[in-house]
Amino acid sequence: MNRDTQTAFPYTVTDDTKYRKLSAAMRRSFDHYPAPRPEDNELYSQFRYTPLQGFDYNDGDGTLTRRDPSMVIFENGKYYVWYTRRNTAPVQGPEKHTDTIPSADWDLAEIWYATSEDGFTWEEQGVAVPRPPKPYPGWRSVATPGILKFEDRFYLYYQAFSEPPMVRGDYCPVAASWADSPDGPWTPANEEVVPTGAAGEWDQYAIHDPHPLVHDGKVYLYYKSAFNRPHALWVAQGLAIAGHPLGPFTKHPLNPVLNSSHETAYFPFKQGVACLSICDGQEHFTIQYAEDWVNFEIAAITELMPTAAGPFAPDAFTDTGDGRGITWGLCHFTNAGNDWSRQHTILARFDCDLSRDIHDPEMKRSHYRYSPEHHFRFGLSRQQRERIDRMNRELKLQHGQKESGT
Repeated sequence: MNRDTQTAFPYTVTDDTKYRKLSAAMRRSFDHYPAPRPEDNELYSQFRYTPLQGFDYNDGDGTLTRRDPSMVIFENGKYYVWYTRRNTAPVQGPEKHTDTIPSADWDLAEIWYATSEDGFTWEEQGVAVPRPPKPYPGWRSVATPGILKFEDRFYLYYQAFSEPPMVRGDYCPVAASWADSPDGPWTPANEEVVPTGAAGEWDQYAIHDPHPLVHDGKVYLYYKSAFNRPHALWVAQGLAIAGHPLGPFTKHPLNPVLNSSHETAYFPFKQGVACLSICDGQEHFTIQYAEDWVNFEIAAITELMPTAAGPFAPDAFTDTGDGRGITWGLCHFTNAGNDWSRQHTILARFDCDLSRDIHDPEMKRSHYRYSPEHHFRFGLSRQQRERIDRMNRELKLQHGQKESGT
């Protein structure tokens, strides 16, 4: 086709259409995404949510919270999940914390676990990893677990706080415990398994949200950290690799490997790895894919993504090189009672179609419809309304001065 004399874009698109001279947006439609339409994209999905049965939250009084679920695994004929559990006085904030009053929702916490026959009704089994004695990492709080099965042994990675979170910052490394059964008992390594970076490095203060997978016979542990950018804090994701679950871990030289996402979920997909880039950053609310497990590209843009998602990925640790994707998992909702004086977080279930083995047209719709009342919940703040009123007064004054010739 002579691109200088090409006709208007055709009504019927064929395989040859992509060879036309195209705008940047239309070029992406042909070349960037895994499929031309969301309906055909295996890495596109909407998300549905279901409350969980079996968990009590003390009537939402702020004393009991469950958050940050791990990946869900299936062992011994049932599902297992691990999570942060805090059972303390209500959160009073960084300024009012004590040895018994938490500075944040994940302060003074432990790692607990629960099991389920169907993924909807759960039975809490008890503590898996308590806070160790001082001065071992995590003596102040252990939170945000990631589960790994490697060579028939189980490993829990978690944020290990040796100071109250959010006082100086949310500063901590990652520690680990291991067990021969998902029911424990768990033996703590009592050391930093994935340490923070050296002074001046992007992850010098925090290694958060450890998310392990197995690839090429090694542990690929993705994690979050944050660093300074002019006028803002930049949250990004890194990768650390080890031949053994307890390390030593080597951080990838291209870190950060994701430029966005406060909480990120990963799962094997085809020969690579996919992730839910959930909130924060330029590429929030995207589903991304890295065939080489390092260099991620946006595969889809979606909405209503699960916060702190822990997917059920049966092949997360099998290293098949042929990842099948996910259809459900657990997530959390913060400040579930919409009352910050009694803030607590609840666990919930999400479902989706990010699987190569099912096709659910209901999950492939490209938008949700919300009522006007839902939109009005996100109205202007008092400061915003005052700014608009001030601008209106200034505009009227300027207009009056022009009409009077002054």
